Amino acid sequence: MRLALPRWSGTLAVKAAVFITVMCCALAALLGVLVHVSVTNQTVGEARGLALSRLKEATEAYEAGDTLTWDAGVDPPDLPGSLRTLAVAGDRGTMVGEHRGRPTMWAAGPVDGNRALAVEVDYSQGARTIAGLDRAILWSSALAITATLLFGAFAVTRVTKRLHTTARVARRITAGDLDARVGDPRTKDPSRPQDEVAAVAAALDSMAGSLQGKLLSEQRFTADVAHELRTPLTGLHAAAELLPPGRPTELVRDRVAALRTLTEDLLEISRLDTGRETVELDTERLATVAQRVVRASGTDTEVVVLRDVAVETDRRRLERVLGNLVANAHRHGRGPVTLTVDGTVVTVRDHGDGFPEYLVEHGPQRFRTEGGARGHGLGLTIAVGQAEVLGARLSFANADDGGAVATLALR
Repeated sequence: MRLALPRWSGTLAVKAAVFITVMCCALAALLGVLVHVSVTNQTVGEARGLALSRLKEATEAYEAGDTLTWDAGVDPPDLPGSLRTLAVAGDRGTMVGEHRGRPTMWAAGPVDGNRALAVEVDYSQGARTIAGLDRAILWSSALAITATLLFGAFAVTRVTKRLHTTARVARRITAGDLDARVGDPRTKDPSRPQDEVAAVAAALDSMAGSLQGKLLSEQRFTADVAHELRTPLTGLHAAAELLPPGRPTELVRDRVAALRTLTEDLLEISRLDTGRETVELDTERLATVAQRVVRASGTDTEVVVLRDVAVETDRRRLERVLGNLVANAHRHGRGPVTLTVDGTVVTVRDHGDGFPEYLVEHGPQRFRTEGGARGHGLGLTIAVGQAEVLGARLSFANADDGGAVATLALR
């Protein structure tokens, strides 16, 4: 079972700060240990040399029968036991210990009668030097780590800020704002060195420009085709009306009507794609609008009003959205179909096989249907576009007990 970490711990700034801190601490510890060991060896070496030199002098004085100096003596009580044992065994050695509460460098060697001759050298200054050095290392390391961390955080923050800007522009493009660009100044001046963030920003701007050009070409093509089809369809419709009554005439008129509907849908989608549609707001009762849509559809749709409210909306566009949802429920689902009004939320549900998986995850896609369904996938696409113009949110889901559920949430 993995430990759940907070969301902020995954940010680049936090990771960079942790990395910089760990590396600074490791480097400071390594340098501190090296300096401490070097200075300690030098200080101890000087004290050891002085102690051995005095031990030699004391040994010569003892053997000559002269009086020992104050810092020398035979078997002194404060002599460390391990050093005493070494001296009694016939060897000379040194050791840092204490004498009268002060740090002392002891040097001891053998004398007659299995006794130890020892010399003490005051080691207080050396101990203070090492302690002061350790404190200086700690303080300098803390200051260096703090300064490095602040500078690193500043540098990383500048990079992450640019990354956040790039991500924000990418989200705007995903939401449909194809005019959004990062505009990193480093990409505009070829003489300036470009880092990886500038390269990503330039690639995103290039992609957005290319995508915008292709979508605009597609929109122009769709609008041009729809406009060009209107004139021959008008003539075809007039000609169909002149045909004699009969089954073939009904089939021709039905296909002409379907083609006219498709053309009008294409024109509406092309207008929605431009993003320049405006709304004509008015105060409407949602229950009244829902009942009017159901009557106009001529379908057996049940209207359930849980809570009726008045909203500021464009009635024509709202009726278009609800009308498409009701028509889609009857065309691709099964009854009973229910339109429910609950405050500013309107739900249309059928009891068929439900929406395709791709539609629930990614929304409707024009000219795409599955499972042998009839139609061109334009009705729900138009409903989503009109809902966006209204500032509403249209979502699609499947009920647990079967059936498709379309939910329109008005503001």
